[in-house]
Amino acid sequence: MAYRMGYRAKPTNAFDAKKRKRKARFREQAKCRFCREKIAEVDYKEVAVLIKLTTQQGKILSRKRSGNCAAHQRSCKRAIKRARYLGLIPYVS
Repeated sequence: MAYRMGYRAKPTNAFDAKKRKRKARFREQAKCRFCREKIAEVDYKEVAVLIKLTTQQGKILSRKRSGNCAAHQRSCKRAIKRARYLGLIPYVS
């Protein structure tokens, strides 16, 4: 039997059969922490919250790691930069 492009062989054992039948499960998207608390704008004076959104080196965490939505990620970015400028949080830890 010649294999051609796009041809898939039938499953040979029970494990392969189960693997192919598995459907994709969609997990509900978790809301960002600021959306859950209905906070419109992140405040630069909330130092404890801002420190959680930065690494030990002082870098701002990405949306994927922090779990923020796009709007609140931008708000966090502005708040962190304002707090750094005022000396509330360090540029580098």
